[in-house]
Amino acid sequence: MSAAASTVGASTVALPDGGGQLALSWAAQTNTGLKRSGNQDSYLAAAPVFAVADGMGGHAAGDEASAAVVARLAEYISGDFASTDEIAQALRHASDDIGEIAGSHDRAGSGTTVTGIALTIQGQRPYWAVFNIGDSRVYSLLDGVLTQLTVDHSAVQAMVDAGSITAVEAESHPNRNIITRAVGFGKNPVPDLWFIPVAEGSRLLICSDGLTKEVDADLIRLLLSEAIDADDAAGLLLEAALAAGGRDNVTTVVVEVVRSDEAADADATLPRFD
Repeated sequence: MSAAASTVGASTVALPDGGGQLALSWAAQTNTGLKRSGNQDSYLAAAPVFAVADGMGGHAAGDEASAAVVARLAEYISGDFASTDEIAQALRHASDDIGEIAGSHDRAGSGTTVTGIALTIQGQRPYWAVFNIGDSRVYSLLDGVLTQLTVDHSAVQAMVDAGSITAVEAESHPNRNIITRAVGFGKNPVPDLWFIPVAEGSRLLICSDGLTKEVDADLIRLLLSEAIDADDAAGLLLEAALAAGGRDNVTTVVVEVVRSDEAADADATLPRFD
């Protein structure tokens, strides 16, 4: 879904082996921003998967590339819980779709970022499968602590990892818009993947860089913490990005774990795969 749009929803699912219930609520908003003529962001907000894609390759091609990713995720992931095989299959087919889109627009370079969370079962317990390609991000807020769950695939993040610049310097670096991994461009999409326990009372934010390049982590934490519900949080974050200049398209998806009868163990986070 792209252009200016919003979504709200909620669901309750039964956990395996009589483990009780899991209740979620969510909301999403997207906006072209104040400087762009079109919106190349797309999102999917429908349990069990929530994702944001930020297209590249010119207006029409970028819009269609991001839409292709969320469409394939919606097509291949159904039911109460997702699998990593379904995520991988969706991304592979989306990459093929984007190749066709690039050809139809006579563009050699069309692609998109994609990041998101999918509700999975690991060892009979509910986990979020957090997946990422590019520099859109996933954050988690739990007990007032904001954690960035994804790692950007960008030139400046590589420099930060190498110790040549600091994270603060990366925010204003001239190469901050260079992406090192994407869906499309004729390459096999390889997402980073983490498994995070589902925790009652947590709020998860999936967003494009139109938010994170305008709003710092402290304000993101404050707005997520103070919001009444997921819909309020998504709106407050988007409004903050616009108030700060709105130089890019902005998309915010907020998912709240309203109830989980399976107690989460913070130490049960599974290893990252990439």
